[in-house]
Amino acid sequence: MSLLELRNVSASYGPAQALFDVSLDIAEGEVLALMGRNGMGKSTTVKAICRMLPTGGVLRFAGHDLAPLPSHRAARLGIGLVPEGRRCFAPLTVAENLTAAARSGDWTMARVCELFPRLAERSGQVASTLSGGEQQMLAIGRALMTNPRLLILDEATEGLAPLIRAEIWSALTRLRDGSDMAILVIDKSLAELRRVADRAVILERGRTVWTGTFETLDAATTDRFLGV
Repeated sequence: MSLLELRNVSASYGPAQALFDVSLDIAEGEVLALMGRNGMGKSTTVKAICRMLPTGGVLRFAGHDLAPLPSHRAARLGIGLVPEGRRCFAPLTVAENLTAAARSGDWTMARVCELFPRLAERSGQVASTLSGGEQQMLAIGRALMTNPRLLILDEATEGLAPLIRAEIWSALTRLRDGSDMAILVIDKSLAELRRVADRAVILERGRTVWTGTFETLDAATTDRFLGV
């Protein structure tokens, strides 16, 4: 049985419909890449899963109907979000950011700092003074501190220096290999997604248009739905 299931999901921002027919599923321990050009509905799909938008269709997580739930109750079921733009608690220190999100489980501050040693070095530093890459590590660590069953990363390497991007991708590989946590990842780097993800879903104008493994993702499909 799927951990997360979306079937024929629609969503709107007021009178403007953004999702028309999105379907995807993620199994326990699976890494799924959600792909598509800018403005095709990827971040809106994340908002739908996290209950930040009213939706139609079927949304189920761990056997629960997500549709009637507010966002905080969806999160408590085990959905951890690393939002686009990081959104750390700017006035709080690194340690305070991590502590504020903590729920009981295997992911502790010590384990997060093992994954990202820079956070240990900066534990007493205010989040607003961190570099962009360090803030991204903190955002991922904060989500892990909720001990999620599903970790969602929305453009987690966007705008980062190449060395920091490589460190983030290395951490995601370790998360994939070292736990049974499912991961939904949105990113523009097809090469990196091929290395870390088990399957991919492509969105086009708010609809699921392709689902499969990267071995079956051919050049024609890539050019049609992901090309500039």
